Amino acid sequence: MNWLFPAALALTGAMGVVMALWGLWYLAGGALCWKKPEDYGWHPAHTKFAVLIAARNEELVIGPLINSLLTQNYPPELYDIWVIPNNCTDNTALAARNFGAKVLEFPGQAHSKGEVLQFAYHRLRGRRYDAYCVFDADNVVHKDFLMEMNHAYMAGARAAQGFRDSKNPYDTAISGCCSIYYWMMNRFHNAGRSALEVSAMIGGTGFMVSQRLLDKLGDWQAQTISEDLELTAQTILAGERVRWVPKAITYDEQPYTWEQSFKQRRRWTSGTIQVARGYFPAVAREMGHAPRLALADLGATLIVPAYQISALASMVVGALAAAMSCLTVQGAILAALAAAVANLGSAALTATALAAIVITLEGKWDRRLLPALGVYWLFLLTWLPITAVSFLKNTTVWEEIRHTRNVAPEAMVR
Repeated sequence: MNWLFPAALALTGAMGVVMALWGLWYLAGGALCWKKPEDYGWHPAHTKFAVLIAARNEELVIGPLINSLLTQNYPPELYDIWVIPNNCTDNTALAARNFGAKVLEFPGQAHSKGEVLQFAYHRLRGRRYDAYCVFDADNVVHKDFLMEMNHAYMAGARAAQGFRDSKNPYDTAISGCCSIYYWMMNRFHNAGRSALEVSAMIGGTGFMVSQRLLDKLGDWQAQTISEDLELTAQTILAGERVRWVPKAITYDEQPYTWEQSFKQRRRWTSGTIQVARGYFPAVAREMGHAPRLALADLGATLIVPAYQISALASMVVGALAAAMSCLTVQGAILAALAAAVANLGSAALTATALAAIVITLEGKWDRRLLPALGVYWLFLLTWLPITAVSFLKNTTVWEEIRHTRNVAPEAMVR
């Protein structure tokens, strides 16, 4: 049994090295977030857009979204608003028509948002749209969104992600945590990846994909419940990259409760695992044939759930290693607890510091965010058991999260 202690130390050290390398890559990208975003220049309005909105029981919130789209600083003849009601038990379709949108009702039962978008694309691809912009029905869109995407498209972007802001950061501590998370994704991931000239990540809403890219891909393909990450993977494997367009802003409704957040994050994690299983082998093959930094970065993104499990395992192994260094049972328990508390404390301080930094960089400081800032570390920590459960039982169910926050477009200013 004398080998257990050195073996535990060796395993802890090996896991620490792997996690440090992964963390250093993300730190390198995040450190470049200060770099000025890519300049797409100014181009006259020319791109013809189809705006797609998959809507499931969104009668209460879809009006402000449609109003914000109807009042874009963009020629109305160059875009159409298409709402695709699916699995509805309310009057979403009627509300969408009354507010001035066109409606494509999904036949039957939809199993994922990707399936709904694929259906809409098949119905619309003969109408000679240049690109498709996708929003969630609970969003409100900045008046310059389409013009900013036009600039990016005219400058050569074939897929682009806009800035995903929050509609309700101050409502509850959990809505604040989710808002901070998206601000971090905007600043540290997408802005950092843009500075490295690799691909940003499509985030499910507030993005653009061109007809040219879809032609190159062969279709709007959606086989998982994480259609945004799946489209990102397809784009990078096709030799393209998702451009970052921070001036194209979408305001998104965040979950109010821990229960809603758990449901949402379990779907995200399950979807990431599905995409990793489906696309990581292709990424590995392509890296062996023609390595690219964008592919390596995609691989690092796909292994995030595995990284989270490794972090949980590393904490457990570290506590066991500390316990094995003691000669008494009481000492072993105290040593294990001390090691676990030290790891958790370090992670909590780091998470809180990063959250404070991104709030500062984005100019979002408000005393109403203090409860969220205080529990942000716990928000991230709860992702570990969510990931563990998702590995054990991967959900494929696209569960509804009901949205109720009705905000007028003019109230959303950045």
